[in-house]
Amino acid sequence: MTPDLLYHIRTVVYLSASITFIIGLKQMGNPATARRGNLIAAAGMILAIIVSVFINVKKIKLDNGLFDYVQSQPPAFVYWLILAAIVIGTVIGWFTAIKVKLTRMPELVSMFNGMGGACAALIGLIEFHHNTDNTGALVAIVLGMIIGSTSFSGSIIAFLKLNGSMKKPIRMPAYNMINTIWLIAMFAFGAYMIFGGSSSTLLITLLFISALAYGILFVIPIGGADMPVVISLLNSFTGLAAAFGGFLYDNKVMLTGGILVGSAGTILTIVMCKAMNRPLFNVIFGAFGQNNASGDGVAVTGSIKDISISDAAVMLNYSKNVVIVPGYGLAVAQAQHVIHELEVLLESRGVDVKYAVHPVAGRMPGHMNVLLAESNVDYSKLIEMEDINPEFEHTDVVLVVGANDVVNPAAKTDSSSPIYGMPILEVDKAKNIIVNKRSMNTGYAGIENLLFYDPKTSMLFGDAKKVLSDLVAEIKAIG
Repeated sequence: MTPDLLYHIRTVVYLSASITFIIGLKQMGNPATARRGNLIAAAGMILAIIVSVFINVKKIKLDNGLFDYVQSQPPAFVYWLILAAIVIGTVIGWFTAIKVKLTRMPELVSMFNGMGGACAALIGLIEFHHNTDNTGALVAIVLGMIIGSTSFSGSIIAFLKLNGSMKKPIRMPAYNMINTIWLIAMFAFGAYMIFGGSSSTLLITLLFISALAYGILFVIPIGGADMPVVISLLNSFTGLAAAFGGFLYDNKVMLTGGILVGSAGTILTIVMCKAMNRPLFNVIFGAFGQNNASGDGVAVTGSIKDISISDAAVMLNYSKNVVIVPGYGLAVAQAQHVIHELEVLLESRGVDVKYAVHPVAGRMPGHMNVLLAESNVDYSKLIEMEDINPEFEHTDVVLVVGANDVVNPAAKTDSSSPIYGMPILEVDKAKNIIVNKRSMNTGYAGIENLLFYDPKTSMLFGDAKKVLSDLVAEIKAIG
């Protein structure tokens, strides 16, 4: 086939792959179609990789204004290197995805996102010296390298914070000013590299190191409670860096994929900030989660009331309607199958059971939906916050399993609380509330939960999986 025909074939394949990305992304918005959407997008990516590897054609503009198509053929060993890299990456990715626990998904997302940023940074380092006479290419290279490097180092810090290796934020004096000055200086340095005509290996390496350092400075002061938002923001950075790579290589599918990742990450960041009533500026420059009190304005009053397994079983068994609020504790205990068993058992006794899902339950949007879908919970039973809140005042029993900050009434009543104004599940309006927790430790925000001291609340301490299993056995014994 002629080079021009091969070029157009590659363009058609890239367009088809881009369409699969869009279809897959759309289907991933619904739990019922998410698996299929993921497979469709993955198939499109495989097709795009194959074409990128085996069809090496460039479109060149001639002096007369016409275009010519030039086909290149890399040495055979290059294909073997590419194949080896694909096999190694596939094996590592496959086993990592299989073994990772759903509770560790934010860390996995952070790590994979960091790898994408590292790829964009390496592209910049390699391609800079090949495009010193092309200003447009240099802009894409330098911006892609700065953003990719920042995303890489920032994602690694986010990973360390989420897995507990870096538990406390490091807050330097005047760190906001330091970060801002560093950012401005870095982009000024990048502009000099683009327009100053310098092709020094030392300077491009210094720019790379500066971007890595900025990524660390950017993330290291931010509290652990805001890490999911930061991961989402860094994900959008990686998408943007990939889009610059698409410009550089005239690769439509890389451009489209980068734009989709960047826009999706931005939208997710906005959704999470809205769900926590946190402006993005406050996430980046604030210290959410570092206050260990419930607030200076409202003192915690009342006492904790325990409930036994048998009493909780009786209360649930003889209720007309029950709302289950799943949280991170449910995910940690891997109790999704037992909670579904409890739901089925209660419904067999004539109890109406629903699940109230907060937008950031489990620390990331969709986390609880995926977890419960894994245990075959009917999608129609997963009710979003805006729809379930009006029903709580008519609910006999709310069973809170592992959720904390998303049900804390301080968000409505304590103006001095760090979570004040955050939309919550208004479980305090229910007639009876049972809260399952391992202990009285505070949640991700590091503050006391006023719900636990409510006279209508009974605490059921213990591991979620064991407690729910005991509840199921006790309800079955009631007959």
